[in-house]
Amino acid sequence: QVQLVESGGGSVQPGGPLNLSCVAIGNVDGVMGWYRQAPGKQREFVAQISRAGTRRIADSVKDRFTISRDNAKNTVYLRANGLKLEDTAVYYCNGKSQLGNDLAWGQGIQVTVSS
Repeated sequence: QVQLVESGGGSVQPGGPLNLSCVAIGNVDGVMGWYRQAPGKQREFVAQISRAGTRRIADSVKDRFTISRDNAKNTVYLRANGLKLEDTAVYYCNGKSQLGNDLAWGQGIQVTVSS
């Protein structure tokens, strides 16, 4: 079974940067990406990237968020600038097979944007 381990969360000031990492234990041959869920809201897609480097980023955060992947390290990264209060959420790492099936989810990492 594939396991995903996130790191880099915590408290961030408004306007500040965000840097999250997710390491895959086991092979993820499809896309790796990030989702997030705020209290009382539905889980939403944030960004994903294939092994070949093809990216898809949600329109709502496209101006501020970016995603990258290091295949040799089995790691996907999420980086953002100009964080807003609305970015406060639990962020989940996700890995899929090439068929699009979920292989694994990370346990989630809290990101809190506050002054």
